[in-house]
Amino acid sequence: MNFGLALSVFALLFIAEFPDKTMIATVIMGSRSRPLPVWLGASCAFIVHMALACLAGRFLGLLPHRAVEALITVLFLGGAAYLFFVPEKKEIEEGEREAQPERPGAFVKVAATAFGVIFIGEFGDLTQIITANFVAKTHDILTVFLAASLAMVSVSALGTFGGSAMLRVVPLEKIRKGGALVLAGFGVYSLATLLF
Repeated sequence: MNFGLALSVFALLFIAEFPDKTMIATVIMGSRSRPLPVWLGASCAFIVHMALACLAGRFLGLLPHRAVEALITVLFLGGAAYLFFVPEKKEIEEGEREAQPERPGAFVKVAATAFGVIFIGEFGDLTQIITANFVAKTHDILTVFLAASLAMVSVSALGTFGGSAMLRVVPLEKIRKGGALVLAGFGVYSLATLLF
């Protein structure tokens, strides 16, 4: 296992997912019902999405190298622009809409609801695109999958068990700007690799 790659994937996905609507949805669901089933359901959905993203990245890796580099550059820079320019208010509103009000029910029902909300909300998300890019660029599907899944499960745990308290300490806007800077750095690096 490439630990440098694993750390890069983990850090980037952690930062990119933290200000996302699905993380906000886990914060809301975790505050409205028992956190453990919310976390388990959300984590399972995130792991499924990381597997799908890795599979997509595997297919991207079959394209010509320069085409993949160009696509990766565009996606990293697009992700940075998204985090810079889409206001966090919009992400909060989408997260609140996705987190349905809690209905009394069993552990499995709460977990299944969390799985469904995250599974639907995460399709085509920035973290899926980043994960696919890492696989296409490195061809190390196992390392990327494990690091990406761990990052998403960790963010889900933070959101579910302590997200509302944490957002009072670290404003969402600062988290989004930090994530945007990291993505912009990867985009500039990818552009330099493409051009030189």
